[in-house]
Amino acid sequence: MSAGERVENAFCTETPFTVGVEEELFLVDPVTGRQTNASAAVLERLGPVTGTVERELHACQVELISNVCDSAGAAADELGDLRHAVTATGAGLLGSGTHPAALEGEAEITDKKRYERIRDLLGDAVATPVGGLHIHVGMPDAETAIRTFNGLRRHLPLLQALAANSPYRHGRDTGLGSAREVTISGWPRSGVPRAMRDFADFCAMARMLARAADVPDYTWFWWKLRPHPRLGTVEIRALDAQSTVIDTAALVALAHCLARHAAEADPEPDPPAEVLEEGAFRAARFGVSARLPDADGRLRPVHELLDDALALAGAHARELGCEHELGQLTSLLARGGGAGRQRAAYAITGMDGLLRELTALTSAGEMAQPEGA
Repeated sequence: MSAGERVENAFCTETPFTVGVEEELFLVDPVTGRQTNASAAVLERLGPVTGTVERELHACQVELISNVCDSAGAAADELGDLRHAVTATGAGLLGSGTHPAALEGEAEITDKKRYERIRDLLGDAVATPVGGLHIHVGMPDAETAIRTFNGLRRHLPLLQALAANSPYRHGRDTGLGSAREVTISGWPRSGVPRAMRDFADFCAMARMLARAADVPDYTWFWWKLRPHPRLGTVEIRALDAQSTVIDTAALVALAHCLARHAAEADPEPDPPAEVLEEGAFRAARFGVSARLPDADGRLRPVHELLDDALALAGAHARELGCEHELGQLTSLLARGGGAGRQRAAYAITGMDGLLRELTALTSAGEMAQPEGA
């Protein structure tokens, strides 16, 4: 493929390995936590912000978008400020992969041309909104982006398990750690793409798939992981939205460090697509209690895989300014992740209490400070 046929890209050598974060949060009644289709009204009342607040596919959600940041903590601080800005309009926010109690069909589609096209393409697959956490890591050049993309594929089941935060959907316990994962699996182009030989391979595949899907370009691929040439990043899209900014920061820190490692590490044997698919389901089913397949298909508990991942991440934590945030992953694991927190709250207070707690946690938007800060 000639250079002229390549996808336009914004990869930059000046400031590589920066991070940007997007979180899709539910708009709710600030007292009851019940879902509301209020995104247009919220945007009308929103004051000046650092970062961006956008309407989402469903009118019951907003997307909070940080600026390009040097560290996970800086990005999370911006998200916390954006949460405060949204709640200042009078809305409540709820961070979860699915709204625990909203019924199917209650969410309205936002009146934007792109979103109306998505509804036409996907039909009933978009009846249930999902809340994701998307992490962008800036890449110095196109080939490093592909190397990072290939290296991150093996870590996706672990990241999904740690981020599982949606056990409830349509008012009942699904038996899953992440009902979001099972819900969005009904979307086309939502899995894990194959490893790419190089950037030209990605460009050729993206053009062919866009033709086959009758969509304009690769931004209509809802993969768990994708190169994003237009933004000059690799984007991790596999994680549930989190209720607390602290958990968001911890997960972003791990993903940021693993991306930094993958950019320079020697290539390892590519995990088979079938093994990654099995890992994704086991992560969604069991969350942090999962036993996940490694590249050879052997099942290992999440805490062992996290130890391995932290050993890789630790080599880059000081450079990326996220040692404190990485340290929060131990607490996340100990309490059972977001899914464990939700089930513990439900066991005491039922659904109404769970909604109130998730709304309070999300709307607080607070970050824990390192000791001595």
